Amino acid sequence: MEVILREDIVNLGTRGQVVKVAPGYARNFLLPKKLAVTATGSNKKIIEQERQGHLRKEAKLQTEAQDLSKLMTGVSITINQKSGENDQLFGSVTSKDVADGLAAKGFTIDRRKIQLDEPIKTLGEFKVPVRLHKDVTAEVTVVVAKEE
Repeated sequence: MEVILREDIVNLGTRGQVVKVAPGYARNFLLPKKLAVTATGSNKKIIEQERQGHLRKEAKLQTEAQDLSKLMTGVSITINQKSGENDQLFGSVTSKDVADGLAAKGFTIDRRKIQLDEPIKTLGEFKVPVRLHKDVTAEVTVVVAKEE
């Protein structure tokens, strides 16, 4: 059975692509969740119009993310934490702490966009990547200082 994908689906295809799938997969999963439509002539025209609109929207979001990235480049936030000997923290600095620090500077960033592989557990200066868009990443300097 041929269907036109309305969303990007891992291991199957991208939005607007015509793919051949098993009838049961289409009937029981893709069509009820509105992830795809059957491949007819009229549906192809509708999906092409949706795809053009999606591309315009995606380009707009990418330019906004690039502008925000330019603003965020060079931003440094300081997070004060209690620490013991050898500059070990009594906790850790997580992506939520970084998001709160950015919010204090006027940047509203979702904590899931902050790519912190593992929480920061020592004092010092760290470069933390923030993924603003799938193609745009900004780096923020996070300074973890000792709380007096």
